[in-house]
Amino acid sequence: MIEYADFEKVDMRVGRIVAVEDFPEARRPAWKLRIDFGPEIGEKRASAQITNYTREQLEGRLVVGVVNFPPRQIGPVRSEVLVLGAVADDHPVLLLEPDAGSQPGDRIA
Repeated sequence: MIEYADFEKVDMRVGRIVAVEDFPEARRPAWKLRIDFGPEIGEKRASAQITNYTREQLEGRLVVGVVNFPPRQIGPVRSEVLVLGAVADDHPVLLLEPDAGSQPGDRIA
């Protein structure tokens, strides 16, 4: 169990994927993403193992990401945000998607 105050430390925001690039150097199939989190946070880069989505399905899509984890070096990519999705052993990652009307930078509470 965690305290509510611990949960409040996690800064989750709505972002819009603005670019999707191949990531052939990844050990597991992945995309390199650039995500716009609005004027307060700006664009952040991520590596995401969400290859069950095509480039066309990802570009322009709203996602939810944790924007206040320290960056992680994943091969040649500095991943600055954790894109959130549902994970189970019997299916690929399914991205969390904010409802219509959400805007990049909106805080998840």
